[in-house]
Amino acid sequence: MTRSFSTLLLMVALTTGTSCGLLPAPAEPPEFEPLFNGKSLDGWEGNSRFFRVENGTIVAGRLDSPIPHNEFLASQESFGDFDLRFEARLIGKGRNAGVQFRSERLPDSHEMIGYQCDIGEWSAGLIWGLLYDESRRARMLDEPEQGPLLKAVKQDGWNRLRVLATGPRVRIWVNDFPTVDYTETDPTVKPKGRIGLQIHGGPPAECHYRNIEIRRLSPIPHGIGDPDN
Repeated sequence: MTRSFSTLLLMVALTTGTSCGLLPAPAEPPEFEPLFNGKSLDGWEGNSRFFRVENGTIVAGRLDSPIPHNEFLASQESFGDFDLRFEARLIGKGRNAGVQFRSERLPDSHEMIGYQCDIGEWSAGLIWGLLYDESRRARMLDEPEQGPLLKAVKQDGWNRLRVLATGPRVRIWVNDFPTVDYTETDPTVKPKGRIGLQIHGGPPAECHYRNIEIRRLSPIPHGIGDPDN
């Protein structure tokens, strides 16, 4: 067999590998992409009285007057499976905010419905990184013990948060401390929706958000492990 003929056979095998039962090499994992450009609210929609950009951060809320009700800055795009990372800090008398995901705006309402990665505190302690079901079941779906959470959270500083949503499973971390590992069992809950930055109604407060980025993930077939830990 001549060398040129061997080369031809190799090229044919490579181009027809799929039909012969061979699978193509897996694609490289997608990169993180910014959801906030640090300069404007392009790609988001919400009440400009309660959301603005300052010094490369999104500022939600006000310190000069009470917040009449919950306000949300919602992404114009929807996301299914994803790895979301951001930093947040909360200042002022009001101590409640959060980031919606797999959520939607309720018609004729200021509210959003869906999962929320909570930020702040309530009567039972800190809520940083807890999973709340906003305007749906209206309760915490998963939460850690308060002792380790108190050690992990910088209550007056910036905190790094991560939300990993893969199929029915949702996991959350605060400063690398795992706070939530929840698997949805209700088949009516849609595994896709918008991201929303919240400031809770109540006393004057601001929640500052920065370095908001997301990595889109392909849906995971049943029985296959998660793409990340």
